[in-house]
Amino acid sequence: MQPHKKASRYQRLLTQIEQLLQKSPDQTAAMATIAAVLHHKMENFFWCGFYRIDGTRLIVGPYQGPAACQVLEGRGVCLAAVEQNKTLVVPDVHQFPGHIACDSRSQSEIVVPVKDTQGRITAVLDVDSKELNSFNETDAKYLEQIIALLGRF
Repeated sequence: MQPHKKASRYQRLLTQIEQLLQKSPDQTAAMATIAAVLHHKMENFFWCGFYRIDGTRLIVGPYQGPAACQVLEGRGVCLAAVEQNKTLVVPDVHQFPGHIACDSRSQSEIVVPVKDTQGRITAVLDVDSKELNSFNETDAKYLEQIIALLGRF
């Protein structure tokens, strides 16, 4: 998708998600809504969902797409994003040291930390694509804004 079209789509999705989350009773419902909207509105989002922090491991939360790894431990893009406290864009997951392949069709990935009101990471948004180089700074910018909407829960 061309950069300006991608940004326009994200702007529309941000508005839509913001409106939908006004009705969400809690963070789990909000996460489920975000995953569903993104998965169905962004054609390159093969898998889209959340992993929640549970001590030193991550446990799958609401998601859309094929069956997921239930628990992530010790390595992988999601844990690296938590450890580095930042969004990670991975153009080719096969080049990422310690990548966890929940589905061999995944080729690229973006992971965005979810923070509570004190700034602590409580989960991550994980998005996979079946194509290499699917994600860039535009995705990072808008997904971070969408994830920031979870801050009220």
